[in-house]
Amino acid sequence: MKKNLPLSLIFLVVFIDLLGFGILIPIIPTFAYKVLNVNEAAIGIVVAVYSLTQFLFNPVFGSLSDRFGRRRIILFSLLLNAAGYILFAFTHSFLMLIAARVISGIGGSSIGVAQAYIADVTTPQERAKGMGLIGVAFGLGFVFGPMLGGIFSGFGYMVTGFASAFFSIMAFLLSLFFLPESLKREHPTDVPSPRKKISDLISLKSVSNNKPAFFVITLTFFLTFSVANIYGTFAILGSGHFGFTDFDNGMLFGIMGIVSAFMQGFMMGKLTKKFTKLQLLLVGFFSLAIGLALIPFGSTFLLMGLILGLMSVGTGALQPILLSLISQVSSEKEQGTVLGINQSLSSLARVLGPLWGGFAFQYLGYQVPFLTGAVVAVALSIYCYKLYNIIIHPKLANV
Repeated sequence: MKKNLPLSLIFLVVFIDLLGFGILIPIIPTFAYKVLNVNEAAIGIVVAVYSLTQFLFNPVFGSLSDRFGRRRIILFSLLLNAAGYILFAFTHSFLMLIAARVISGIGGSSIGVAQAYIADVTTPQERAKGMGLIGVAFGLGFVFGPMLGGIFSGFGYMVTGFASAFFSIMAFLLSLFFLPESLKREHPTDVPSPRKKISDLISLKSVSNNKPAFFVITLTFFLTFSVANIYGTFAILGSGHFGFTDFDNGMLFGIMGIVSAFMQGFMMGKLTKKFTKLQLLLVGFFSLAIGLALIPFGSTFLLMGLILGLMSVGTGALQPILLSLISQVSSEKEQGTVLGINQSLSSLARVLGPLWGGFAFQYLGYQVPFLTGAVVAVALSIYCYKLYNIIIHPKLANV
């Protein structure tokens, strides 16, 4: 038990902190729209700036944790998160909202440090299981956070901001009093530095020569982009066109999280034994496309819940399959580079998706962000159907 205590503690810290993050997911777009009176394109910028900040600061925090220790960086990031949420509670202008999201984005850039912490306290044999805890923490945070956000929203947006800050402060106190330092100076952990991040992006050209890896990275990038289209627009659609409350939006985001977690945690192990990866990819993209295309027509809470459930069946199937394929089609020597590029491009997709979604919602029609994602998902299914057996299957046969 004592041996697993640091692992359990870092899981709790990440989970509690992500609860605070999840609370604001369904709240920020409607807050910006109703209270600050900003347009949909500006809301897309608010959502994108958080992802952009994380994209820039994740490698920086990783490098700093190598120099100053994991614990110090985790403590610092948790305080920044709390500060960003408190600033949100007092926000009364668009610039204040941007500043709050930038601060929280910097504070939320410690996931790589948490992963490094897990690498420090686990053996190579235990590492994959340990890293999976981060995914579990994310999943639980995305299930319960938005639901709590919907509940807290009934007491006002200021209370919602303070509630988010409360969870980050709880995680800070837990880390301050109980989380030990994991970094052993004589055994440094390989954490991406800013220079390595840049070199990963430059290495995209060389990785493109590995056609199977490039194929999977392309699928992941456009999958992330198609889903990120709805980050800043779904809540506005629900409240502006269907009369959903913030509580309704929070529950709907929770439904997405529950279905996706159920697919990844319980169904995929069974489905991969009965169906090929290609079949599951095609079904996943088809479910995603249908779900995204139907979102603009989900005029009731029950109907929207069913639509989002169908969409989440797709995302819950696609994400673990694509991650497993990346590891299978990359040699041991290039896995770090390939995974780094995949993470970098996924972060970029989470920036571009909300930007396009907000712009399209305002200037092209509220249906367009969701239909864009549906068209992309259909294109990806055709791309898979045409090329998977040509590019991926021969590579897997040799693994």
